[in-house]
Amino acid sequence: MFGMIGIVVTFAMVFGGYMMAGGKLGVILHSLPFEMMMIGGAAVGSFLLSNETAVIKQALGGIARSLKGPRWHEADVQAVLCLMFQLLRIARTSPVELEEHIENPQVSPIFQAYPRILGDEHVVTLIADTLRSASLNYDDPYQVEEMLSQRIGLMNEEAMHAPHALQNMADALPALGIVAAVLGVIKTMSSIDQPPEVLGKMIGGALVGTFLGVFLAYGIVAPFAQRLSAVTKQDQAFYDVIKSVLVAGLHQHATNLCVEVGRQSAPEHVRPSFGALETALRELKRAS
Repeated sequence: MFGMIGIVVTFAMVFGGYMMAGGKLGVILHSLPFEMMMIGGAAVGSFLLSNETAVIKQALGGIARSLKGPRWHEADVQAVLCLMFQLLRIARTSPVELEEHIENPQVSPIFQAYPRILGDEHVVTLIADTLRSASLNYDDPYQVEEMLSQRIGLMNEEAMHAPHALQNMADALPALGIVAAVLGVIKTMSSIDQPPEVLGKMIGGALVGTFLGVFLAYGIVAPFAQRLSAVTKQDQAFYDVIKSVLVAGLHQHATNLCVEVGRQSAPEHVRPSFGALETALRELKRAS
């Protein structure tokens, strides 16, 4: 919501201020289609040229994602902590039963109780692979922690490709605006024999290219890139919560303590309260 408000405010303040100062939109509107074709087309072309297909798709989806906000919220953190609590209890009481859940999470009643968690392949495989490794005696807490850190770090790096690609586009737009402006000047110089009122409009149209490149870069694309980067980092912190619980479990801490370690590692704005989590865990114990 605030993203859309920000876009409206940006356009209103820039063009509203221009019109209040006595500027006329006619010159901008007349040149806009041609300048946008040159600047926007070149930006899109260079974007396609410099990025892989996966990054392009990720960036396109990231625009909507940056407006929507982070995927994981406080309720999701509490849900994954409850899921980890159940799995760790089973791992310590019945390893054979645990295998049934981690080998086929899609049909596991425990995973099915948390559809948002089950819908994220990265979360499910991270949990299942680590618990499977522990069941195969790969249970050195320090080695597993290092392995998880590397795996999550790789996921973070891949997730940041889209924000970086958008930021690169933003960095290129002012230069592309200059290119369009230079072309406009070349066009103007070829009509140097025209009267001043005609040349003035042509020069104004050429300057629209510089304006458009800078405006798109710092008013639209760069804010989208920064917002997507922030949203991505917030979502990636969700995996650190899972890592904290898994490592604490390998240290053979009490299950409740493992979950509390995960709760403490969650970012403050999505961290469930101690009381709310305790109530949820108490209900799970009664249900079992």
